[in-house]
Amino acid sequence: MKNTREWIVKAVLSLALILLIVMIHVLNPAFFPQLWHVLLSGNIHEIAMYIRSYGDWAMFFSFWLVVIVNALGFLPAIIFSTANALIFGIVPGILISWIGETVGVAISFLVLRSILRSSAEKLIAKSRYLQKIDQLSGKEGFKIMLIARTIPYFPSGILNALGAVSRMGFIDYTVSSLLGKFPSTAIEAMIGHDTLTISQNPLRLAVIVVLTLVIYGVFWYFDRKKVSKGKDSSVP
Repeated sequence: MKNTREWIVKAVLSLALILLIVMIHVLNPAFFPQLWHVLLSGNIHEIAMYIRSYGDWAMFFSFWLVVIVNALGFLPAIIFSTANALIFGIVPGILISWIGETVGVAISFLVLRSILRSSAEKLIAKSRYLQKIDQLSGKEGFKIMLIARTIPYFPSGILNALGAVSRMGFIDYTVSSLLGKFPSTAIEAMIGHDTLTISQNPLRLAVIVVLTLVIYGVFWYFDRKKVSKGKDSSVP
């Protein structure tokens, strides 16, 4: 019964994706070749120009582009957070990228969970060690995902897959991603924006980089200190 339900979910998702692709192609045959070329170029200025070409719809298009890219997890998020900051300004650009990335990883979780979790359960059942990790992912999953999402430049696709095979619930996964992605998205957008416009405000870029290193350095230090105390207290 469970396998049948999973097969139906996979079939419906696949059919919906195919229909969406066909519909977009019929409405605009040049859309996918042009989008593919721009994305693979990795040129942030070219991507920004492409998004701007949608005029009044640019913000709407950029939001859903960020959603799709993060759902697939195959391109670095910094490309789009930087492009959005260049086009719409730092604060609006951060907000568009932050919400879009969160929606994208939430969709990825639902899709990957329906595909991967059943296979993961079979593998986990064969190992006590994996069973312990799986149990830990249910108890500590929110905190682990929250911390992992705060790390700038970390590949989103890896965390999407890890969340999908874990015991985390959809709400915990989405909320931890929402909270964790804000600082990482903000840092990526500001550093990316100020790097490309360094002549306009070089001091701000230096301050952001130093402040980021200090904050994460302090966090790492206290985390290591906490782990060290835990080890010492466990020794009789």
